[in-house]
Amino acid sequence: MSFSAFTSTKKTSNFNKPGLQFTVAIGVVFLAAFLCFVSVPVIGYRVVALILLTVVSLLAMTLSVWPVIVAATISAFLWNFFFIPPLYTFHIDNAEDILMFLLYFIIALVNTVLQSRIRTEREKARDKEEKVKSIQLYHTLLNSLSHEMKTPISAIISSVDGMKYELEHHNLTALSELIAEVEIAGTRLHRQVENMLNMNRLESGMLQARPDWCEVSEVIYGAVGQMEEKQVQRIKVNLSEDLPLVKIDMGFTSQALYNLLQNALSYGGGGEIEVGVDLHDGYVDLYVKDQGPGLDEEDALKVFDKFYRAPGSKAGGIGLGLAVVKGFCEAQGGEVSVKTAPGKGCLFTLHLPTETTYINQLKNE
Repeated sequence: MSFSAFTSTKKTSNFNKPGLQFTVAIGVVFLAAFLCFVSVPVIGYRVVALILLTVVSLLAMTLSVWPVIVAATISAFLWNFFFIPPLYTFHIDNAEDILMFLLYFIIALVNTVLQSRIRTEREKARDKEEKVKSIQLYHTLLNSLSHEMKTPISAIISSVDGMKYELEHHNLTALSELIAEVEIAGTRLHRQVENMLNMNRLESGMLQARPDWCEVSEVIYGAVGQMEEKQVQRIKVNLSEDLPLVKIDMGFTSQALYNLLQNALSYGGGGEIEVGVDLHDGYVDLYVKDQGPGLDEEDALKVFDKFYRAPGSKAGGIGLGLAVVKGFCEAQGGEVSVKTAPGKGCLFTLHLPTETTYINQLKNE
């Protein structure tokens, strides 16, 4: 299993290409020199040196070392040729100006190298910090997995042992109860594995959204239908009559809605859970509302992060369910949001772009 959270891959942008960096460095130096040339009667040629040094220093903070060295060298000779008397020649008559030119050249080069080293050390420190975070995240996942996998597996093993005993004593009632326990444990195990696989597939690009016409009620009842009977009794479905067809990925949306319902059942207290839909401005909003303890602002901002679980959470899970919801929504060009406050429950909304039509219109097309 590989999640992008465990790998720190550096993406090379176009700006990191050497040719572009040389072009930018030389272009900026020439632009600065031109502006100084226009202003030199006012500021004097020695102030020009300070301005060009500042420009080289700023370039050193953002570009690689060699483009900046080239820029520093060019700036030194531009200062000599266009600003140090006598003008338009590389000859310098004044000993003080010769010393200033040499100092300028040395300072520009030393500053470039130092800035480059500072930036390199910062990048190393940042990479080290990312590796530490990845290791911590990896340990979090392993700890969660060990608990989440061990609990249902232990339940299955224990139930199987009990089933053998009850089978020998022909106790069919107790046998059916143990079979139900095995089914619950197996479903829990399957859900965790499915979330891990979906997260990996989404991040690797293996899963692509395929929007098609479907009924919103079919999406909602498809998600609700996966719940246990005692869970379904807590769910209230709010659907308007005569809803149009929507064009979304039914599989992605149904799975995302299922995860939201599971989250509400696990963390939303024992109250009623409301699920419904709103259609407006080219979007379909599917929402799940619970009457649980709610979240504070800090937890609400992190709730869709991979492997995140609210502090003090007693329910099971490895913190992937809501991250998968986010992935399924973003794969369709949508988003998921939560409105919550301590003591006021949570309102999760899938906000998906869609087209709408009615069956009779679809038949006429």
